[in-house]
Amino acid sequence: MRRRNGQGRAAAQILTAVILAGAVPAPAGAEDAFAPGRTVKIIVGMPPGGGVDAYARLLQRHLVRHLPGGPAIVVQNMPGAGSLRSVMALAAAGDDGATIGTFSSSLITEAISAPERVKVDFRNYAFIGNVSEDIRVCYVSRASGVRNWHDLLARDRINFGATAPGTSGNIDTAMLRNLFGVKLKQVQGYAGSADKRLALEKGEIDGDCGGFTALSEDTLRKINLMVRLSPTLLAGLDASVPFGGDLVASARDRKVYDFLIAPERLGRLFMTSGKMPAERMAALRRAFDATVADPAFLAEAQGFGLTVAPMTGEEVARHVTELYATPPDLIARAKAVMGE
Repeated sequence: MRRRNGQGRAAAQILTAVILAGAVPAPAGAEDAFAPGRTVKIIVGMPPGGGVDAYARLLQRHLVRHLPGGPAIVVQNMPGAGSLRSVMALAAAGDDGATIGTFSSSLITEAISAPERVKVDFRNYAFIGNVSEDIRVCYVSRASGVRNWHDLLARDRINFGATAPGTSGNIDTAMLRNLFGVKLKQVQGYAGSADKRLALEKGEIDGDCGGFTALSEDTLRKINLMVRLSPTLLAGLDASVPFGGDLVASARDRKVYDFLIAPERLGRLFMTSGKMPAERMAALRRAFDATVADPAFLAEAQGFGLTVAPMTGEEVARHVTELYATPPDLIARAKAVMGE
């Protein structure tokens, strides 16, 4: 297995790094989009120490070189309501491109299946791009005595950590319980994935679901992987760990499963309020596309064990539109699975 640093350590290192300076020449027609001396803010809908935060701070370090004018870039963590608070703050932002947002992408599923609670239409936002799929797994502590998927199904009760509704971890555990029949109890009150990993270390919970790249070598030695939620395999992720899509009981439930994990393909996406003039949006997208192809960006991501498999803003928008076209009967079943 290749050596990877934990996501919390990555976030801490990125936090203390100096933002790289120096801008590339501005594309034609975008010279006034980001004036020198201005500040661009990245609002992060989750606490520090998790995957959403780590990718935001990685982008912070490198995007500056590709934005016209080379503005300063700052990160502001704004957790709350499963990252909905940050999305609402982004909606209230101006139209000058000075505010970017990233959040738990599973909130898109919540907005489609429970619009009465998550009153956000993501088709009204403008997507800059997606750095990578969120390769998610569910796991339990080795101290629990659960060794594999069959042990997990046979267990009378297993305790997993829970954050707010709409987060990826909560949807993942709801699938374990309501699609696969795992006798799972969610222990509420954790702010994010970093808090849940600490709770696992203390024995407060038995397991969790989260991004594979967020798991340090030390954590991997203390857990058993139960299921991988994405069909994508990474180096170090054993192919013998079953894929959740192969475990569902029916073709209909497989469609529901695919709907529920679809946002994980959009796991590390960035967007704006959607009110920005087309020229400035184009400048942001060009800068993002150049950043995720930048050798310095790729090298740092590799050093932190962060995957990079980018999508353009146009591709993200197309996937979001397709999710909103999901048939009502599948949405109703997905809502039941999530416990809505």
